[in-house]
Amino acid sequence: MMAWPRWVVGLLLGSWGLRLLIAWLLPPGFDEAYYFLYTQHWDWSYFDHPVMVALTTALGPGLTGYVSPLTLRLGALGLYGLSTVLLYGSGRRLFGPAVGMGAVVIASLCPLFIFSFGLLAAPDNALIFWWSATMYVAVLEFFPTGQSYRPTAKIALLGLLLGLACLSKYHGFVLGLSLVGFCLTSPQHRRAILSPWTGAALGLFALTLTPLVYWNVHHDWLSFGFHLSSRFDGGAGPSGFNLLTMVGVWLVGVAYLFPSLGFPLWWAIGRSLGQWRDLRQRFVLWLGLPIALGFTLLGGVAHIYPAWPAPGLWSLSLLLALMVARWSPSAVRRWLWGSALAMAILLLCALSHVALGTLQRPGGLVELMPLETDPTTSLIDVVQLRRRLQEGDGADAIASADFLVTNEFWLSGYVDMAVSPLTPVPVMAFTQDPRGHAVWFNPADWVGRSGLFITIADYDQTEIRVTYAPYFERFDLLESLETQRAGAVTETFYLYDTGKLITPYAYPY
Repeated sequence: MMAWPRWVVGLLLGSWGLRLLIAWLLPPGFDEAYYFLYTQHWDWSYFDHPVMVALTTALGPGLTGYVSPLTLRLGALGLYGLSTVLLYGSGRRLFGPAVGMGAVVIASLCPLFIFSFGLLAAPDNALIFWWSATMYVAVLEFFPTGQSYRPTAKIALLGLLLGLACLSKYHGFVLGLSLVGFCLTSPQHRRAILSPWTGAALGLFALTLTPLVYWNVHHDWLSFGFHLSSRFDGGAGPSGFNLLTMVGVWLVGVAYLFPSLGFPLWWAIGRSLGQWRDLRQRFVLWLGLPIALGFTLLGGVAHIYPAWPAPGLWSLSLLLALMVARWSPSAVRRWLWGSALAMAILLLCALSHVALGTLQRPGGLVELMPLETDPTTSLIDVVQLRRRLQEGDGADAIASADFLVTNEFWLSGYVDMAVSPLTPVPVMAFTQDPRGHAVWFNPADWVGRSGLFITIADYDQTEIRVTYAPYFERFDLLESLETQRAGAVTETFYLYDTGKLITPYAYPY
């Protein structure tokens, strides 16, 4: 068994400590706050994503009984460790222990992997775990030790794992097609396509998808419609391929990987394409390239998020580890330690500003960024907001309200995180982009019941009053609350006493 060098262990422990620190101090993002709402409205699936993100997000608050940024992310932190173990197993079985170890180090350093899979509460936490499990079992199945390939029961297990990946994020469907593509391009593995075990795999795959299909059947296929068409409406849709835009998307992805890792990763991918006859490298390319290259090319047509190609790049990191395994140990050590130190410095500087306002003007140690133009102030400190609500004049009103309502789906998530330990009342959103709120609530059911309206100073309060006052018995400002960072106000919350809901709000679906 190969011993792990102390410098590698040091890198891994440092990465784990940095992730834990960020998970503790970084306020929740918009998506994280929204996914918390999933845990308040249990269902077979959801408007935006399948059910797994609700399970992983609920893990920390459920175990600790406390809602905070850290507990919200405990599921992500735990699953990432398991995912890297599976990545190591795949690399070790395919190319040897040095490649498995190298892949784990790369996965522990790339900011794109850390934030997409191992830090923030997101559907990608469970996706990359089941993705890694699928890859590991596929390696065991298609590359048996010391014998020619014959289909086994592991193919049926692959059907189950692919179903669980699809219950995490729809990327899982592409992973399944990638495995089929590999089998079709490998003469010795084509027999797997017609194996009885493949029939069993399809059955398990279909059975596993039952919650997703059941929910969509009963909700007019809203989830598939949203991902296939709705999210590209409103000017963000395809308008012809633009090469420069695609290159820009690719460069952004390299930046998120970190340039000292991103450029070598794509270089390793290119080298492996030239080694297509190597069946093991071809296998890795099939698992990673359709997602990684497909979404990069899509970036030349429509807006994409950096996390979308990331699962493919996760698999392809094995190719980078394979390439650097041929380097001298001293060169690898300098490369990885240099990358790690540069990233740690940048991330700690960014974290200190987001959490403590070190670059904030006024109040920071180095006053460089005016609050008015600082985008980090949009992240809401839910623990501080909870304290303000407990101390404010509206505490009794919140406790006696039948429901709370905001004007944005993501703002409802922040408010619910703040108030859920204080009151069990639901928090809904009256907006034409309601996401899951349109499924969770029928506003007509709440007519005649009393509520509170909560919004923030980012919105013109006169316009808020004009837009929402007609739905309620009254719309009187109850109080305003402020959250602060480095002694300066970063957000102002307005609580309106609305009395009873008199007219139901009309959702678009």
